[in-house]
Parts: sequence; C-alpha cells; structure tokens
Amino acid sequence: MSRRERVLAVVVGAMAWTIAVHAQEPSTREPMARYIDERLGMGLDAAIARAVAQEPSLRAARADVEVARAQRQQADLRPNPTLSVEHRDEPGGTDALTTIGVEWPLDLFRRSGRVQTADRSVAVAQFGAEDRERVLAAEVRMQYGAAVAVVRELAVAEEVVTAAQRQLDLVRARVEAGSTPPLDRDLLDVEVRRLDAARLVAIGRVEVALVGLKQRLGMSPTEPLRLRDSLETLIAAIAAESPGVARITSGVRSDVREADARVALADARIDQAHREGRADISVFGSYMRMDIGFPQQGIGPAGALERVRGRFDYLAAGATVSLLLLNRNQGQVAAAQAERLGAEARREAIDLAARAEWVAAQARDAQAQQAVRAYGGGVRDLARRNLDVVRQSFNLGRATVFDVLAEQKRWLEIEQGYTAAAREAWEARVAVTRARGETR
Repeated sequence: MSRRERVLAVVVGAMAWTIAVHAQEPSTREPMARYIDERLGMGLDAAIARAVAQEPSLRAARADVEVARAQRQQADLRPNPTLSVEHRDEPGGTDALTTIGVEWPLDLFRRSGRVQTADRSVAVAQFGAEDRERVLAAEVRMQYGAAVAVVRELAVAEEVVTAAQRQLDLVRARVEAGSTPPLDRDLLDVEVRRLDAARLVAIGRVEVALVGLKQRLGMSPTEPLRLRDSLETLIAAIAAESPGVARITSGVRSDVREADARVALADARIDQAHREGRADISVFGSYMRMDIGFPQQGIGPAGALERVRGRFDYLAAGATVSLLLLNRNQGQVAAAQAERLGAEARREAIDLAARAEWVAAQARDAQAQQAVRAYGGGVRDLARRNLDVVRQSFNLGRATVFDVLAEQKRWLEIEQGYTAAAREAWEARVAVTRARGETR
C-alpha cells in the first residue's frame, strides 16, 4: 500500500469514527439531566411556594406580625386595680388598726391612644411581611433563572469540548500518518485544554447558583436539588406573556402601603403622646377597723368594772388626680412629630423609587425581548450548520485548523450571546413582576 493510500485510509477511518462518535455524542441534554429533571425536578412555582413556606427571614417577618397582634391585645387591656392591706399593733398595748384599700386607675384618655397605635403597628408588620414575600418571590425567580442559565452554559461547554476532542483525535491520526503538520495537532490540543478549563469553571458556577437557590428556598446547602424547567422553557413561557399594565398605581405595592402605614403609625403615636400628657384619675376606697382603749377602768353596761376601749369601723372613698405642673409629655410629643416628618419623607422616597423601578423595568424588558428575538429566525441553527460544514470540510482536508477554530469560536460566541440575552430577558421580566408588586 502506497503512502497516498495509507493517508486516504486513515482519513476515511477517522471520518467513520467521527460519524460513529457523533451519533453517540452526549447532546446538550446530558448535562441538563444532571441538574434538570423535567418529570421529578422542582418547578419554578413549586420553588416559590416552598420559599414562601420555609424561608427563615419570611418566617421571622410573620413572627413580627404575631408579636404586633399580641401587643395589640395587651394595649386593649385596662390597668389592674391595686389592693393594699395594712395592720398595726400598739407595742406593749392592746390597740390595733386594720385597713383594707383598693385603688383603680380609670385610664380615661390613654387606652384609646394605645389601641390605635397598636392597630397601626399591626398594619405595618403585615405590610412588611407582604413586602418580604414579594421580594423573596422575585429573588427565587431571579436565582432560578440564573441557575438554569449557567446549566445551559455548561451544556454548550461540554458539547464544544466533546467536538474539539473529536477533532483533536482526528488530527492526531493524520499527524501519525504524515498528512498533517504537528502544529495543527498542537493548536487543537491547546484549544481542547482551554475549553475543558472553561467547562470546569461552568460546573463550579452551576453549583454556586444551585447553592444560592437552596438558600432562598430554606434548604440545606448539601440537600440534593434538581430543577424541572430549562432556560428555553422559561423564555417560551414569557414569550407570549404580556408584561402587564402600562403603569403602576401608587399605593399598590406592599412596600408603598407599608410606608403609608408607617405614616399613619406616626400620627397615632402623636395622638398617644398627647393623651399621655393629660391628667389621669384613679378612684380608691378603703375600709378601716380600729380597736382602741385606755388603761383606766369604768363601769360597763352590766354594772361591773371594765377596761375603757372601743371598736370603730370607717369607710373611705375618693379620687386622685395627677397635676400637670411640669411634665406634659412635651418631649414625647415633639419626638413623635419628628418621627412623622421622617415617615412622610421615607414614604415619598419609596413611592418615587417604586415608580422609577417600574419605568426602568419596562424599558429593560422591552429591549431584552428584542435581543432574544434577534437570535431568532434560525440564526443559531444557521451558525451550527456553518460549523458542521467547516468541520466536515476540515475532515476532508479542504479547510485548515484555523478555519475550524474561527468558526467554532463564532458559534460558541453566538450560543453564549443567546444564553446571556435569554437570561437578561428572564431577569427583566422578573424585574417587571417585582416592580408591579406581584408575589406569586
């Protein structure tokens, strides 16, 4: 067999081996299967539901609501009466005095102020918990999208590494046959090593993204987690979805309502401070039994001598009134008024931020959807076909290794660009739902 025939046999054998390997090559679905299970994996809705049920910071916010409700119950209670018992004996004598007294604060002006303040505190806590739920749902959506995006990046990286390794094996066979210079083999060897390093980095990014998602779901970092939805599934879900109403209405979002509730709470505290600066009245009553006598003796009713003594019963009732001479609660009133000014300013800032967030989210969403559509129309499929043609041409000896590397880089950039655009489109839609105030 001549050298030309040996080279042709090596090329044909390498092409046949390439076709066989290509038929068995793990597609982008293989790394998906390690992290995404379309049947048993956790979907986005299930992830949000789990986070809302188990995430620690949200549970803490709900506990604050229960604290506020308990304080509301306490504020509605009236002060307890005071019972006093006193007994006096004369040292070395027989005199004795017993007094029983009851004092009951009327709490004429303070109770309604306390209750109103407690009611406003409950509203603030409830809106705070709702806002935490809104933010948490957006965080889960965002992290879920980030996780499936890096999973797709890993899938692309593994596919390109497999294809590059196949090209390298083919070139090695050619070099051994003497039909290709060793430089082509070395160039592909460097490229394979670089791509494999990028694949390892992608694996690390997937693990980090999953740990971040587990944290928001209230799961242990070591607990296994596989997702149900892929990035393509998420993008397909929002492709036909309207981003919502054209504008956000003031007072709809939970953080804006919480800010309104804080202003109302500040008003209630001003009223409570004024009420606590008013005079208060307490009523009291007492019963006193006195046993008193003298050492002299006198003639009693029976005509016999008896010690002079007597027992006396007294009833007393009255009221005590606090005199507002020096302390009219002036400092507390001034502090509550200043707090009200601050709450009003923060309310304006939150409302302005909510409106700005809504407008920015709409603009971001519109541009991101256009970027995703720019990759439509078969652009990615065409880039893939171009890469396949260049690789086949290289296998036939009609293209150089530089042509393969250049086209492979172009295809990889397009896939990475699509992943980035799809992730941006998902995050932009999440920003819209967050700005609109949605929690589910």
